[in-house]
Amino acid sequence: MNAKQISETCVICGEQKGRGIHLYTSFLCVDCERDIILTDTNDPKYKYYLKKLKKITTPEIFS
Repeated sequence: MNAKQISETCVICGEQKGRGIHLYTSFLCVDCERDIILTDTNDPKYKYYLKKLKKITTPEIFS
């Protein structure tokens, strides 16, 4: 019996991943979560992550 691999698109890297967390309406893979946690606030990547994470607060309302 084969288990179905459920994957979702990460809001940061845009890749299909099977493991991660949900933040509001978005999915964050474990790899990006780890990178965010380990990134120093003085690192240029920090601003990149902030920009990507802003997508999470944008409600997806279609009219």
